[in-house]
Amino acid sequence: MSQIPSKSSIKQKYESYYEYFLQIIENIVNLLQKNISLMAQPTYKSRVKSFNSYYKKVLRLKPGEAKNNNSLIYLTDMMGIRMICAFLEDINIALEQIKQIFEIKEIEVKGAEKSFSEFGYESIHVLVKIPESCKPELTGKFENLVEISDEIVCEIQIRTILQDAWAEVEHELIYKTEFNPFDIPLRRKLASLNASLTLADITFQEIRDYQKKLQSELEDRRQSFYLMADDLLNETKKNISSKDIKRVTPFVQGTIDDMLLHAIHSHNEGNLEEAVLTYTKILDAVSENDKNVIAVIRKHRGMAYFSMNNFDAALEDFDISLKFDPKAYRTLYYKGIVYSIQKKYNEAIDCFTKSLEINEFQAHTNFRRAMAYYEIQEYEKSMNDLNTAINLGMDAEETKFLNDKLVKKFGLNM
Repeated sequence: MSQIPSKSSIKQKYESYYEYFLQIIENIVNLLQKNISLMAQPTYKSRVKSFNSYYKKVLRLKPGEAKNNNSLIYLTDMMGIRMICAFLEDINIALEQIKQIFEIKEIEVKGAEKSFSEFGYESIHVLVKIPESCKPELTGKFENLVEISDEIVCEIQIRTILQDAWAEVEHELIYKTEFNPFDIPLRRKLASLNASLTLADITFQEIRDYQKKLQSELEDRRQSFYLMADDLLNETKKNISSKDIKRVTPFVQGTIDDMLLHAIHSHNEGNLEEAVLTYTKILDAVSENDKNVIAVIRKHRGMAYFSMNNFDAALEDFDISLKFDPKAYRTLYYKGIVYSIQKKYNEAIDCFTKSLEINEFQAHTNFRRAMAYYEIQEYEKSMNDLNTAINLGMDAEETKFLNDKLVKKFGLNM
């Protein structure tokens, strides 16, 4: 039967590789930072296991379990990286990306075996083969080391922020103290905390899902507005049906947030009367002190009225929205579009100018003002705004018709 070497010899060998392992960890973290792409980028914690922790695990090895490489006994968690994500959905996304970066040796879901009444929090542990590119050269301070075995792995733990917080506290409360597993009141408190954190993680994810749905609907609605404005102003031959725009499933009406998502979805689907009705219900339900809510809902309802060709009602809602939120540059832009359609070009220019004073980095607003300037024969100003719009990323195909008009006026190619 193989014998475990003396503690002093194990310590000497392990500590001789300690800085080497630290460099490997640093290289792997850099690799993760370059290749993992999430909406909210994760943070990383890393460590090489201390000798005392390492030795305690070595002593618990059963006969025959001690694998060694030139007398270095290796464990699967000698090198550990913790990837801390903001949301639950990020965990699986990150896992799939890790699979594309590394050769996977093992994947384990920790805590999945526990019942709801037990404490312990889930996380995913991934054992990855160390890429050759992450191994430092055995020169300089590492010249006396021997190439490590391919069996030596790095453990990557993927957790949410709350899972990580629980893991840290759990380590202090349980693993660093004499925890009595028969202490029922304490077990209940821990189980309650576990449930609260799990619920919080789920709630955060639900909020994020709602926001993503809302943003998707808002973007669809905004594109629909632009398309209708283009059509009314006869600026483009491109004709995109509202059916071509991707939709998401509406929420059932309940809270104001749900009603807003339902209204925007109805708007996107062309159910404009339903959209206006729902926006109106929200306005009836909110207090006059809810200035931000009123500003947002008035803006949305104004856009619905615009889609119904009810421009006077649209302008009224935009005006009230701006009363409650004077810095709403998009609302000023929408108002300028209505004035342009009504051929009130000076009023449109005033709106576009105010919008750009709040946020100068608006390609479309510069472009719309360029069009309005052209209509009142301010060709030099039109040219300047058109150039600015192009410099800010406006598509050349979208600006071609105005460019061609200005070329004829100035007799040059812009």
